[in-house]
This record gives sequence, structure tokens and C-alpha cells, in this order.
Amino acid sequence: MNILIRQVKVIDPQTPLHNQIADILIVSGKIEAIGNPLSVDANTEVIDTPGLCVSPGWVDPFAYFGDPGFEFKETLETGTAAAAAGGYTEVFSLPNTAPIVHNKLAVDYVVQKSKYLPVQVHPIGAVTKGAEGKELSEMYDMRVSGAVAFGDGTAPVQSSGIMLKALQYLKAVDAVLIQVPDDKSISAHGLMNESVVSTQLGLPGKPAIAEELMIQRDLELLRYTGSRIHFTGISTAKSVELIRVAKAEGLAVTCSVTPYHLFFTEEDLQEYDTNLKVSPPLRSAADRDALRQAVADGTIDCIASHHQPHEWDSKVVEFEYARNGMTGLETTFAAVRTALQTIPLETLVAAFSTNVRKVFGLEAATVTEGNMANLTFFLPDETWTVAPDQLKSKSRNTAFGGMQLTGKPVGIISRGQMIFNQA
Repeated sequence: MNILIRQVKVIDPQTPLHNQIADILIVSGKIEAIGNPLSVDANTEVIDTPGLCVSPGWVDPFAYFGDPGFEFKETLETGTAAAAAGGYTEVFSLPNTAPIVHNKLAVDYVVQKSKYLPVQVHPIGAVTKGAEGKELSEMYDMRVSGAVAFGDGTAPVQSSGIMLKALQYLKAVDAVLIQVPDDKSISAHGLMNESVVSTQLGLPGKPAIAEELMIQRDLELLRYTGSRIHFTGISTAKSVELIRVAKAEGLAVTCSVTPYHLFFTEEDLQEYDTNLKVSPPLRSAADRDALRQAVADGTIDCIASHHQPHEWDSKVVEFEYARNGMTGLETTFAAVRTALQTIPLETLVAAFSTNVRKVFGLEAATVTEGNMANLTFFLPDETWTVAPDQLKSKSRNTAFGGMQLTGKPVGIISRGQMIFNQA
């Protein structure tokens, strides 16, 4: 595979090439040369797209693939196709499959089945057996087999005692615990953010305190154990402030936010669109603005798609019965770019790539001669309309359908393979 990408702008503060425009030659999956101009032979494929940018390959730290057990929602093949279309070269897969990814064999299944796919899949191992929150899983064996981090995925750990033991154990194996902060004993049947809007819409509310109490509890446990925790899907202004203070104290805490919490608010539920039924729920405009500011100032480390594909029957029902979540891998960058158009591109690239790698100890990726190519190509100012029927994901449950967004991923080079959606 010999490819020349002409006049592409490098967005990679890790290298002296940052913000420079150059030709990049890829030979057999390796960055052979970077310069101006580069000449090649007739057997080299040339890509010449005005306005194209390149960055280290993006990583999504929280995506659901239904394989094994729920392949009617998503498979590893369709999920990674969606990831590639969204500009991702690596994805963390949730353990909430059937069987649950809570032992060595389940980790091996994901690693081996995805071995030859262009997007690398890193399994998250369940921190408790069956993701039931009752008994610790075989974390050491899973870590050795390739589990990138641990957490019960969409079923946050509720027991303080189990959480304490998990943090202590993970410190010994040098791994991060990923937690969706949600105290399910508080308004367990809440369907949206508890507020005046939920009262107006006649929907049971889920108060912000359910998230904030969980963060406070886990920060205390973190302070006690000296371990590492990553909160994903934070959604309130107070959550941001709690994490900001904990970071200033020196605790090993990081966090990520979803694209839809940066884009939508509870007001967008006026039409009872089940695609906007998510967990944690959409919050107030003030919360959304606080999240946007936290991405800009670096308090929020990463962007997590929270890709949760569902079949038609799980979403085209009454709001009460709809499943939580929406597809996200293909629209995450565009949604974030549209919501945060004033933020420098290097800040977004950090949130999509370099920060995720640092938080979870992944191999670094840079736009540097001699490195194996792990690259994402994108058009930061391209406008496009989301067409659900053209998504690579097996599911179509997106709230962005028909919307015009700014920022389009157009290709990746990863694992010696190239996928380009536009040339």
C-alpha cells in the first residue's frame, strides 16, 4: 500500500510539524516521508483534498458493540466500520454482551475476532462478575489477555464496598476503573432530567444529585486507595467542579463527556424523541455550557461517543419503554465541532486522541517519519447533512438525523489498512 496525501495540514502538537502543510507518503503502512513537495511513481495512490487535516488516530473510550449475543444491534464488523467512518482507529468496547466480558475467554474472543479489522478494538473488562456489582471478576487474567480498562459499562458499580475493593485491586494491576456516575437508588425510574421541563412534559425526573453523589463517593474512595478512576458521561456543572477540585488536589481522576451532552439540552425533549432518551439524561442549558467550557479549559480530558446502537423495536415505542442511548461513532466529531466551533483544533484532537492514550496507557501515535501510520484525516470546516440510512452502523437510532453539522472525518490509515470516505 503506497499512498501520497498531498498538502495536508498536520494537527499534532507533539511534533515540530504542528500546523504545517506538507505531503505525507505512506509505504506499507509506515510514514515513509513528510515534505514539500514529494514525488512518487505511477503505482502510488494520490489523495488530494483541499482543506484536509491529519492528526494522530482518534480513540473512542466507550462504545457498545453487541458481539457476542446481541449481534442484531451491532457486530464487531459493523461497529468498526462505523468507527472508521467516524475517524476512529481504536475503540474501547463495553463488556455488556452475552456472555458478559468478565473473564479471560471473553476478552480473548473480542481480541481475536477483531484482530484483522482496520480499527483496533480494546475490550473493557467487567469489574464484577456478570456486571452485577456483587463479586469482583478475574481482572488480572483479563488484563494479561488484553483488557484495556475495567468497569461494568452501562451498569455502574453501586456498592461502596465492592468499589473500594475494585480500586485497590486495580492499583496492583495498574489499570483504570471506568465509571458512569449514577446512583440508581435515586429516582431509579427517572426518564429525563428532574426540572421544570420534566414537570411540564409529565415525565419522571432523574435529579442531578444522583450523578453528583456518586462522583463524591468515588472521589472519597479514590482518595483512600490512591488508585485511578475515569468518570465517563458526566453531565452537570457540579460534576465538572467536583472533578476540577479533585484534580487540583492531585487525585488520579479523569473524565469524558458525550457529544450529545455538549449539543442538546432537556429542552430538546419537547417532541418526546426517544433517540434523545439517554443515560445520564440531557441536562439544562447551564449544565451544557459548563461542559463546553470544561472541554475548552481541559478539565474534561476526553470525548466519548457512548455509541449505543439499538434495533427499531427498542426505540420506536412510547418514551417510557424506549431503551437508553443513541448511535454515535459516525457523528461524534461533527457534533462536537459544531457545538464548539471556537475551540482550537489541537484541543479537540487532544480530547479525541492524545489524552485518551495518556489516560489509559495506550501506545503513543504521532505524525512522524518512520512511525507506523495510525492517522485520522478530517475536514474541520466541511458541512454535511446526517442521513441515518447511510450510516455504517447496523442501527439508525441517531438524534442527529437530517441535521447539518460542521466537521467531517474522511478517512483513516491504521493497521496497514486505509479507509477513505472521500478523496
